[in-house]
Amino acid sequence: MTPIMNVQTIEKEQIKFLTFPKQDVLSKRKDQIDRILELQRALSLGNLERQKVRIVFVDSAGIKKVETTIWGITDKEVILKQATIIPLERIISIR
Repeated sequence: MTPIMNVQTIEKEQIKFLTFPKQDVLSKRKDQIDRILELQRALSLGNLERQKVRIVFVDSAGIKKVETTIWGITDKEVILKQATIIPLERIISIR
C-alpha cells in the first residue's frame, strides 16, 4: 500500500455528516481480508483494554482519520460510540 498523504483529522461526532460512495477503496482481495483482521483485532483492543485505534477512511471529499474505540463490526459497517457508523468498504487502514 502507498503512503497516505493529506489526511484530515476529524472527531467521531463529525462522521455522521459525511457522505460515503459505495465502491471499495481497496481493490486487492488480500488487502480487504487484512482490513477485516485488523478490525477484529481493534475491536478486541477496544472491548478488553479500552484502547483507541486510528481509522483512516475515505468519504466523498477525501481521506480522513479518526481516533476512537471500535464498538462493533458487521459485514458492511464498523460501529463506533454513539451509533456512529463507517462503511467497511471505505476504510483504508486501522492502527
